[in-house]
Amino acid sequence: MASELVSSQVVDSALRSALTQFEAAADRLGLDPGLRAVLRAPKRELIVNFPVEMDDGHIEVFTGYRVQHNLARGPAKGGIRYHPRVSLDEVRALAMWMTWKCAVVRLPYGGAKGGVVCDPKRLSQRELERLTRRYATEISPLIGPDSDIPAPDVNTGPQTMAWIMDTYSMHHGYSIPAVVTGKPLSIGGSEGRPEATGRGVTYCVREAARRLDIPLQGARVAIQGFGNVAEYAARLLHAQGARIIAVSDSRGGAFAPNGLNPADVARFKQETGSVVGAPHSRRISNAELLELECEVLVPAALESVITEENAPRVRARIVAEGANGPTTPEADRILHERGVLVVPDILCNAGGVTVSYFEWVQDRDAFFWTAEEIYSRLERVMVSAFADVWRMSEQHGVDLRLAALMLAVSRVAEATLTRGIYP
Repeated sequence: MASELVSSQVVDSALRSALTQFEAAADRLGLDPGLRAVLRAPKRELIVNFPVEMDDGHIEVFTGYRVQHNLARGPAKGGIRYHPRVSLDEVRALAMWMTWKCAVVRLPYGGAKGGVVCDPKRLSQRELERLTRRYATEISPLIGPDSDIPAPDVNTGPQTMAWIMDTYSMHHGYSIPAVVTGKPLSIGGSEGRPEATGRGVTYCVREAARRLDIPLQGARVAIQGFGNVAEYAARLLHAQGARIIAVSDSRGGAFAPNGLNPADVARFKQETGSVVGAPHSRRISNAELLELECEVLVPAALESVITEENAPRVRARIVAEGANGPTTPEADRILHERGVLVVPDILCNAGGVTVSYFEWVQDRDAFFWTAEEIYSRLERVMVSAFADVWRMSEQHGVDLRLAALMLAVSRVAEATLTRGIYP
């Protein structure tokens, strides 16, 4: 999402939020100081500065990052984002969250993240390809099907992954589809991957609503964002009878108290470039959307949009985090005290990495599953993980975020202790 969803403090606050959350979980678990230090620090960080020839022949130098936070439970896994505000601190935070996310849903992965500082909206397709292939070459010492498997993230998608896979394969002399996930179906992608994160959000909303005795039929849902995650969540929740009262993008939001049809909004955005002005809606800001009266709020844009300043005005009963780190620690405390149930990002949006894992397994076996098999397996994973987190919350009297973090950190800590400290 663009500038109105991103403040100058976002990058710093993302890392601060990640570290604050980790320390809270470590305190509750009583982690040994040495083990705490191991789990707190990224294992590897790579910064690359690389030239790209632009369409008019001039050369620009871009900066990229790849951070591996932890490898105790398996190869690193995490997306690559293209955004003008990507920074090392932001990538560190996202890599840490990926470690916990994989552990919450019991995937045999550690966490990683990557990014390139650029504005992809100002680059041509050929420039994006050259940038991607050079970035892939620069980070190739780290990535691989047994070491670190990238995936799409903000402003990247199946085509980006195809370029990375092809570049990596060319260096090795044969095709290696399992080096990335989120690829097109034609080169080893998985059924169900594009909608996986939104589908996972939907399962978590359903499970949370069931435990709070909120019928999904007719429930008012406001969704900040209308990218991949938000659009699929909107479509799937709408199909279950929920009333999608608002969606947004970088230009603003569309609000309709009687409900929007996500398919109609998607067509309108494709035609006009924005959801603003969608039929039978009125324009609102992204800030106003967060404060609408509703049963479910899905922040599915970027980090730190629910803060200490606006948390007292959030009127949803459930906040389902489709984005990574949309709620600051101060806002978490306020929402918890007000009785708002926050389904944390490391659980709520884990559908994407779960189906990425399925894709990786299918690539390595050269045997592919049907969409129905993917959906069924994903639902089992998400429902089981939600139940684990809910039990941890009840057992320890903590909110779902701290419960999820305690569960994840304890699993990574156990793996670290079991493996031992080399040498």
